[in-house]
Amino acid sequence: MSSFGLYIIGFIVIIAGVCYGAFLIGIPPQWIGIGAAILAGIGIITGVGVARRPDRSQQ
Repeated sequence: MSSFGLYIIGFIVIIAGVCYGAFLIGIPPQWIGIGAAILAGIGIITGVGVARRPDRSQQ
């Protein structure tokens, strides 16, 4: 599995834990969904930055 895939799976686990915790303390579901969408976007953006391979220079 690629490093990007592993990063995204880990980020999904983190998002699920945060959403569950927010549910337990009584945050309304629409705000939990908005927060999850924002965290998913941040996860994809950072995952691409972490997993990007440097360009090979032609010599």
